[in-house]
Amino acid sequence: MFKEISEVFILIPALVGLKGNLEMTLASRLSTAANTGQLDNPKQQMLIASTNLAGVQVQATVMSSLAALVAVGLGAWSKGSVDLQHAAVLSASGVTTAFVSALSLGLVMVGVIIGSRKLGINPDNVATPIAASLGDIITLSLLAEIGSFFYRFKDMWYVLLLICAVFFLLIPLWLVIACRSSSIRELLRSGWYPVIIAMLISSTGGLILDHTVTDPRFKGMAMFTPIINGVGGNLVGIQTSRISTYLHCISVPGVLPISTKALCSHPVITFCSSGVNSKSARVLLLLVIPGHLLFLYTVYLLQGGHAAINATFICYYLCAALLQVLILLYVADVLVRLIWRHGLDPDSFAIPCLTALGDLLGTSFLALTFRAT
Repeated sequence: MFKEISEVFILIPALVGLKGNLEMTLASRLSTAANTGQLDNPKQQMLIASTNLAGVQVQATVMSSLAALVAVGLGAWSKGSVDLQHAAVLSASGVTTAFVSALSLGLVMVGVIIGSRKLGINPDNVATPIAASLGDIITLSLLAEIGSFFYRFKDMWYVLLLICAVFFLLIPLWLVIACRSSSIRELLRSGWYPVIIAMLISSTGGLILDHTVTDPRFKGMAMFTPIINGVGGNLVGIQTSRISTYLHCISVPGVLPISTKALCSHPVITFCSSGVNSKSARVLLLLVIPGHLLFLYTVYLLQGGHAAINATFICYYLCAALLQVLILLYVADVLVRLIWRHGLDPDSFAIPCLTALGDLLGTSFLALTFRAT
């Protein structure tokens, strides 16, 4: 399937980014609920978990189908034609993958956050990275297996479209469950914009990957793309979740605390002040170089990726990764304040845009790195 349907490389960043966004926003919302004591009551715990999981299923079904349509559209724009069989395979694979991974990852997130709360660990520090990394590997694995299975039946494209229709028929059930919570009702009413924007940004990164994956000059880029994008997404997800929890604990949406009155802070304030969020930004930034060196060494041991991981490539790569995270952490500081000032919940609105921006920056900087070396 990966060889015959090149549009899948456009779908991958959008679908993986979508799943990461949905699970990370779920993890961030549940972490905030845990840190504010809302998950301490068993009945409240069940209500919050079930409504959040149902809301994620609605978003996953709708957005995965839209991601497949965008991938087909961008592929048609590049090739000048649409293959109906390939479009059916992409649509069925995307929707099925999103459904299965949303359910499995959602349950894992609920368990991780409740367990962290009981063990006295701050869920903000562990939940979003687990959501992002598990989301990547599970989504990619499911897409490969499900897509390969559906590809065998590409001639029966109408059956594949029928499978998509079945998942859409389940949406009313998820809506009934999700609407038991007023916050999830509001999320399903107005929370589509950041996810759609994030998907479009990720699709742009996918278009870059689609054009470079077959070019000999960029051999191995597909190996490094999930690494640089995953690290950036994980780190900015932690920072965003921490800032959001901090604001939830000391203020109410629409009112910025005195310590963060300025909507657009200077980068020096973001990284060099004495505030708790600035300290966490510095710690996260310090993780970039050693983390990527470990991953580069792992790729080298597995003899994958770039044909020659040399000193020049490593220097360019580390500069690209550091610049990516620097930009993301600063944008997170500004964007979370802006969203909070407008009375919205950063847990649901900030993370999708930031992780998608991380995907676009990571893919673009990585392409420049390969081009330069």
